[in-house]
Amino acid sequence: MSHSERPESQRGLLSLLDDVWPSWALSALDHPAIWEWQIRLYERGDRRSTPTSGGILFTGSSSINLWSTLAEDMAPLPVLNRGFGGAHLDHVNRYAKRMVLPYRPRLIVLYAGENDLSGWSGKTPESVAADFSRFVEIVRAELPETRILFLAIKPSLLRKGLASEQEETNKRIAEIAAGDDLLGTIDLTPSLLGDDGQLREDLFRWDRLHLNDEGYRAWTAALKPRLESEWASLQSVVDGVAQGES
Repeated sequence: MSHSERPESQRGLLSLLDDVWPSWALSALDHPAIWEWQIRLYERGDRRSTPTSGGILFTGSSSINLWSTLAEDMAPLPVLNRGFGGAHLDHVNRYAKRMVLPYRPRLIVLYAGENDLSGWSGKTPESVAADFSRFVEIVRAELPETRILFLAIKPSLLRKGLASEQEETNKRIAEIAAGDDLLGTIDLTPSLLGDDGQLREDLFRWDRLHLNDEGYRAWTAALKPRLESEWASLQSVVDGVAQGES
């Protein structure tokens, strides 16, 4: 996709980056191999201390990776954070066999797709939704009973110009999830809005893109009750199976 074919909100940034960074550097940011170092760090840590399997796995891009208080915020739910870098959804797919399947989660919370639309890869709502479907296929091949929840792409102060693409992507993924009992979507956008219906600037970091501590507290307040309900439902199914086998 050429600069002229991209949304106007992206063209100015791309032109600036073209002047500052060489083309190979820009291309590298879209390649999943750029996150290999972080994947290896996770694997090294797992060899030192093996995480408990069968819990709730959070994976995706920096909005998950930067959630440093996730385990504390979601306690006592058994959560594990395996977000990495500024990952695209297809990057998550690339590393799913190393960063998702080994933990054999019963519930996956996925946040990705935001970077896909804002970069220079030419990805569209259609292609991101297709990548989501591919993620489901990868998980189902080994974990057919695992439930997957997609966190809708959040709006941000920096990427207001991409709102329509983000909303279209969320809509397409919600349509995919609507036809499957083991899929679901959660839109946390209302937790980031003020009484005037506008994004609260005080919930974002200096970059106007990522959430700060207060932003994650807002997400926690909105998300945790849903996860508690989801986990209780999964537990009841497991308990019922156990009783049937006894």
